[in-house]
Amino acid sequence: MLLVIDVGNTNTVLGVFEGETLLHHWRVWTDREKTSDEYGILLRNLYDASDFSSREIKAIILSSVVPPLTPTIVELCERYFGLTPMIVGPGIKTGISIKMDNPKEVGADRIVNAVAVFAKHHRPAIVVDFGTATTFDYVSSTGDYMGGVIAPGVNISAEALFRQASKLPRIEIAKPATVIGKNTVAAMQSGLFYGYVAMVEGIIDRIRKEVRLDPLVIATGGLARTIAAETQKIHGIDENLTLEGLRIIYERNLS
Repeated sequence: MLLVIDVGNTNTVLGVFEGETLLHHWRVWTDREKTSDEYGILLRNLYDASDFSSREIKAIILSSVVPPLTPTIVELCERYFGLTPMIVGPGIKTGISIKMDNPKEVGADRIVNAVAVFAKHHRPAIVVDFGTATTFDYVSSTGDYMGGVIAPGVNISAEALFRQASKLPRIEIAKPATVIGKNTVAAMQSGLFYGYVAMVEGIIDRIRKEVRLDPLVIATGGLARTIAAETQKIHGIDENLTLEGLRIIYERNLS
């Protein structure tokens, strides 16, 4: 079995594959203060609830956008699994060309998503990842990673309103009953929810105009279902896209 780990700024997502089949997956809070032992205990608790043993894991692949936490996760893998993980970064075969001014600065998760979306759909695509940041990544008709857009995530925007405006409360990100809010919470929810829907639609339209194509648009990330359900410009939701991309990259590096 293959364990795949994607360490994000807010959440860490893990999955276990047997061949191409995703058997289990979990989303946990990314905690930079946790030790490898604390993460090990957390993983063991997840295993116990899923009826399989860490001894069944034969290989691990890791992507991380939190560099200070990467050594902790590597130590976890070596101590609790007896395996050194493959790390997505320079020198790893991805099967795609990165058409950026400095390919090394592109987040590993964005490359993994690009690999997955082209491997699964074999056509030009935009991946919209609703994570800590909201990112838009464009993959060409030949599978090249062409670049993208990085915007503040909806939770970051909500937290900024709470922290910077003394009378505004911290709110849940949810679709309000009406666009015109009848109270402060509803008004904030409307601005955040519909503001993000409008931003997503606007950026997708601008990318389409720039590339002069009509690419497939796939949403992923923690808030994908919340936002993507409100727009027809997103063609599908793939919550496990990053996990699939890690599996594909691992397999491409076996030969």
